[in-house]
Amino acid sequence: MSRLASTAEAARNPLSRRGFLVASGAAGIAFGFSQVLAAIDPAVPGGTPAAPTGPQFEPSIWFGIDAAGIVTVNIIRAEMGQHVGTALARILADELEADWDKVRIVHVDTDLKWGLMVTGGSWSVWQTFPVFSQAGAAGRIALIEAGAKLLGTSAANCTARGGAVHAGGRSISYGDIAKRGGVARQFTPDELKALPIKPVKDRRLIGKQVAALDIATKTDGTALYGIDAKVPNMVYARPKLPPTRFGSKVVSVDDSKAKTVRGYLRYLIIEDPSDTVPGWVMVIAQNYPAAIRAADLLQVTWTAGPGATTSEKDLQAHAADLAGKSESGVALDIVNTGPKPGNAASTLERVYTTSTVLHFQLEPLNALAFEKDGRFEIHTGNQWQSLILPTLAKALGVPETKIILRTYMLGGGFGRRLNGDYAVPAALAAKALGRPVKMVLTRQDDALFDSVRSPSVQRVRMSFDKNNAVIAMEHHAAAGWPTQMNAPALLAKTKSGGAYDPFAISGADHWYEVGHQTVHAIPNDLANTTIRSGWLRSVGPGWTNWAVESFIDEAALQVKSDPVAFRLKLLTGAGRNAGSAPSAIGGALRQAEVVRRAAARADWGEKLPPDTALGIATSFGQERDMPTWVACVARVHVDRKTGVVRVEKLTLVTDAGTIVDPDGALAQTQGAALWGLSMALHEGTEFVNGLVKDTNLDTYQPLRMADVPELDIAFVESEHVPVGLGEPATTVVAPAIGNAIFAAVGARVRHLPITPAAVLDALAGRSA
Repeated sequence: MSRLASTAEAARNPLSRRGFLVASGAAGIAFGFSQVLAAIDPAVPGGTPAAPTGPQFEPSIWFGIDAAGIVTVNIIRAEMGQHVGTALARILADELEADWDKVRIVHVDTDLKWGLMVTGGSWSVWQTFPVFSQAGAAGRIALIEAGAKLLGTSAANCTARGGAVHAGGRSISYGDIAKRGGVARQFTPDELKALPIKPVKDRRLIGKQVAALDIATKTDGTALYGIDAKVPNMVYARPKLPPTRFGSKVVSVDDSKAKTVRGYLRYLIIEDPSDTVPGWVMVIAQNYPAAIRAADLLQVTWTAGPGATTSEKDLQAHAADLAGKSESGVALDIVNTGPKPGNAASTLERVYTTSTVLHFQLEPLNALAFEKDGRFEIHTGNQWQSLILPTLAKALGVPETKIILRTYMLGGGFGRRLNGDYAVPAALAAKALGRPVKMVLTRQDDALFDSVRSPSVQRVRMSFDKNNAVIAMEHHAAAGWPTQMNAPALLAKTKSGGAYDPFAISGADHWYEVGHQTVHAIPNDLANTTIRSGWLRSVGPGWTNWAVESFIDEAALQVKSDPVAFRLKLLTGAGRNAGSAPSAIGGALRQAEVVRRAAARADWGEKLPPDTALGIATSFGQERDMPTWVACVARVHVDRKTGVVRVEKLTLVTDAGTIVDPDGALAQTQGAALWGLSMALHEGTEFVNGLVKDTNLDTYQPLRMADVPELDIAFVESEHVPVGLGEPATTVVAPAIGNAIFAAVGARVRHLPITPAAVLDALAGRSA
């Protein structure tokens, strides 16, 4: 994901918007401690809190402490295997000086008090760090002052450490302070901003090895995923999907064969005021196996909507036509270092393409919905609760305050669950039937209903002067726009008033010094009327960086320069690429450093066996105001007879500022790199008559374990602001592989995925 306009800033700095809510209900106070009796519900799905042992005080909406000293941290981010709760809790616990053994996390349900609830864009740590740092610091100060009074001394004589306040040889635990009450410290917003945050040298949890807080529940089977949700009296549902994503209408339904299935109850034509699932027919049964079989036997006739005859070739041809026009799309506001050159001594122009990509998360989409006490409950895993709530309200015809999303762990998200469209049909079915409905999609249903990564076409052009210096670069990128399809209010604006999807162009506004730079974001209108483009891990940079970094290598060849040296020459850190506080300090110079380090670790320039070579690529991750600098060197071997590419090793160096959770950072980078490898060599489908061709893993082939290369991953030690790690490494692997293939055998491939056939064509001189 990329920037969500002002909404993202509000989420990252909620103090400026509403401040911390005061548990005692005092209005206008940004932060206060007061004893309360309400305890956090220990039964929240996916959470791991211990049952409170007595009165508990909640210094803010973000955490509470009970009489046993248990610190329970409220997490608004979705857990999908990345241990986000552990990473965020340690930020707060470090400033609070809590005992890590007494820290628990709760993944909370939807409530307006949480503000923007979204997990994507590698934002979680970046957005939460300042909020939780201030919350923990304020809590520590308040506890020290309260503890000092109980110890009969001054706050100046006290320190906090390990979940207790110490004064000389005496101490009092946080639990005892909570039990005895009397904490009433309050902070204004300005005071919160001025709170002294601990020096880096005094951190005890951030950047250290600690036990993850959710391992036990994930391994003993008690962690609850959306697919585990159940309530009494519920029925099961499986959808019968229409021939097009948009505009299909049901003409007739014949369930005579479905009635032969024991457990089949009925079918239900979904009437959806939000137009999220037009043409859906829901099969209702007493159990899920019956729902699966009955749906296969149900006969439905539809009138198809737009795109019923559209193919992948149609989408790509239309995108190519759009990208070929010099002034198509929306030009981004880029501060250029020089005027547009009149005459260039030489130019280089190339076109790069990518296929449609599916999510294929392990847990298929599902939702359990019912109405209780005048309020609709939706039990499901979701990455962006704040996005789907208004849609649910429109579909159900009730205010958002009458809907609550119960939080569960996600068996994979990768951006698919940012679009919570799957909650709508379950909710509408529950409303129509007046009883709980649990809808689960099969793997095939999930693929057909996926919010895919759109196919793309990009045209990149570079101009050089007589000395082979770069004087201009233009980049035209055409694809379906996920934000336009799913959250149009969040399209970014240019200074001239144009609207564009940052999710579909970020990465093209790179940090290289290229003289006069122009970037055009182009919506593929045919894709937008045929498919529901979605966000997939790394989103825009997943394909824009394929073009940028492949092209940089081709430009280096054009001027007869080493690819590493050429990149370092362009990463000057001057002008718009100098970087700025708080998150981009150092700018392109930090990107140059990861390039240098990755090349050195991979032994760039060393002699390798025949048909084996190194290729390099680099990126800043998602967006310019939250850059994660990463470089990848891929070592590949190419079989000239078969065209098979074997990746032997990936070397990655990342500068993500402060590394909050070392284990999580390593796992995130490993996962991102391997998905990047999977999409580089394997993953890709095509549209046939408006629907994706591959609907299961027998034909849609992700990376296999036998093809996992050696991984050498390193992080730059830094005290800078922590930024994102979930996605950046995804973006650099494919171009590094493509560049290595050329270095190994002289074959240039410009389409993803890189198939053996494409390599053979390139070897034969048949590549574009």
